Amino acid sequence: MTEIVLFHHVHGLTDGVRALAARFEAAGHTVHLPDLFEGRTFATLPEGLAYAQEVGFSRIAERGRVAADALPEDVVYAGVSLGVSPAQMLAQTRPRARGALLLEGCLPHGEFGPWPRGVPVQVHGMADDPIFAAEGDLDAARDLVKEADDGEVFTYPGSVHLFTDESLPGYDADATAQVVARALTMIGKR
Repeated sequence: MTEIVLFHHVHGLTDGVRALAARFEAAGHTVHLPDLFEGRTFATLPEGLAYAQEVGFSRIAERGRVAADALPEDVVYAGVSLGVSPAQMLAQTRPRARGALLLEGCLPHGEFGPWPRGVPVQVHGMADDPIFAAEGDLDAARDLVKEADDGEVFTYPGSVHLFTDESLPGYDADATAQVVARALTMIGKR
């Protein structure tokens, strides 16, 4: 089956991120979970964001790159919110990427150069999420999939950020089930 590298969000490597990974493992895939925060987790988004700013977003992305260096090149890069940065960077710059799964975040497609030919991408987020929709990620996602050979944007009803993490209050079980099903379809094509 496929190997997936899943980068966590600003709360850190939570039990909810581990549970999301377990869904892909239950489908027969191998999931790697690099800890970009070196063991730290945060109860609130502002606390996690303050830590990320202190460390530096470029340094966090570099931690993701270093973690991926120890893995095969032909993996699916996945990220949740903050974790989208290393996932998208690696999918766009590392040879032989098998795909990209960008959850609740997306950077402008030109951030790391053109989208590579033959690399599928899915972007998932809530339609009224004040971070994903209102801060430009949704627009960036729509632009990115226009450039990709195989790209899709999926929006879900609601205004929650980090809805795929069952350990957080905004968890949406139905939307997360749809995310996983759609992602497995993309991964299964590879």
